Amino acid sequence: MVKPGKFAAGGAGKFYEEPVDAYLPHNGNRGYRVSRYELDLTYKVPSNRLAGKASITAVATESRPKFSFDLSPALAVAKVSVNGTRPKYTHQHGKLTITPAQKIPAGAALVVTVQYAGTPTPVHSIWGEVGWEELTEGALVASQPNGAASWYPCDDHPGAKASYQISITTDSPYYALANGVLLRKQTRASHTTWVYEQSEPMASYLATIQIGPYERHRVASSAAAVPMHALLPQRLRAPFEHDFGRQPEMMDAFVRMFGPYPFAAYTVLVTDDDLEIPIEAQGISVFGANHCDGRRGSERLVAHELAHQWFGNSLTLRNWRDIWLHEGFACYAEWLWSENSGGPSAQEIADQAHRNLALLPQDLLLGDPGPELMFDDRLYKRGALTLHALRRELGDEPFFELLRQWTARYRHSNVSTEEFTDLAAHFTERPLRPLWDAWLWSTPLP
Repeated sequence: MVKPGKFAAGGAGKFYEEPVDAYLPHNGNRGYRVSRYELDLTYKVPSNRLAGKASITAVATESRPKFSFDLSPALAVAKVSVNGTRPKYTHQHGKLTITPAQKIPAGAALVVTVQYAGTPTPVHSIWGEVGWEELTEGALVASQPNGAASWYPCDDHPGAKASYQISITTDSPYYALANGVLLRKQTRASHTTWVYEQSEPMASYLATIQIGPYERHRVASSAAAVPMHALLPQRLRAPFEHDFGRQPEMMDAFVRMFGPYPFAAYTVLVTDDDLEIPIEAQGISVFGANHCDGRRGSERLVAHELAHQWFGNSLTLRNWRDIWLHEGFACYAEWLWSENSGGPSAQEIADQAHRNLALLPQDLLLGDPGPELMFDDRLYKRGALTLHALRRELGDEPFFELLRQWTARYRHSNVSTEEFTDLAAHFTERPLRPLWDAWLWSTPLP
């Protein structure tokens, strides 16, 4: 008999793990649950050389002879320890597989340290290159959905949230940013060490390092009193002040509609290079120099990335099939910001989006789009239209109360479509099943 959660292949008695997520079958691992990562990193900008020590605290969820972490083959492992002992290990095909001398019993503490080094490169995927990338001067990390292993050993799956402490030592002219609160900064000779603490649970793909010739500025306070900062090259300061100037009002609008901002602070970083698209990380959004055009040409993207702090970073999908809970919500936040800042109403934008989608192929199933389509622009727009349809069905007051309860109930947790639809049912006496069937579980555009 095949054990639950596994399937047999390749001969009798030979078992292989069932994927943690069918959309990324090679990512994520079983047998343990990480509670904390402590990363001590040294990065040399001119040579793109990364050396690291990862200390991973976990608990075994089952007794097994071996367990694995995701780690790029571009990084060579020099030393591994498990609970103070030296285990056997292999590092092949993006998996660091560790075999302790004795089985770790279920429920037991698991403290793993990994020393590694190499030239980090992005992970090649069907969505392009993700993870650690060199800039003209510095580096950035953009890991969605499976690039975290490009720079540290991890359980690379959004359902595996943990706290982090990230220490990064780099050449002193550069500013180094990571998630969370800066605990300390120490300069010795030509190197500076920056230590950040991210206490709220964070998915692996949302962990980030940003290194470059940046200056840090405080953004004008919002009524919601959320500390906001900007990191950017000096040459972009003037256009940034205009293009991102309405962030305090944006923050206030989203706090009113979505509930309290879920983290200690918010930082926007603008690289000296152009970027094709902005990138969200927990507590941080990253834009390219091209997003500072002096005309607020990217303001909808500013709203989109800020909204991800609620929808994606605090509330994180458990499985990638539910990606609309991130992108549909962030896209609808663009429309809500337009409506609340003197631009076209959400209804006007929805009407245009519906007309545009009607001209495109009708082969996207929003509730389970498949890996090839999970970042398709149609998913973003159809997700936003689904929320607008729900808003029209419920009315404004119940709709926004639903959003606030959604973000409060699942703050810093993992979520699913079923949990959202179940919660929405409490805000109307009419059945919502026809709405969900039409928008989430049918491919034709309603």
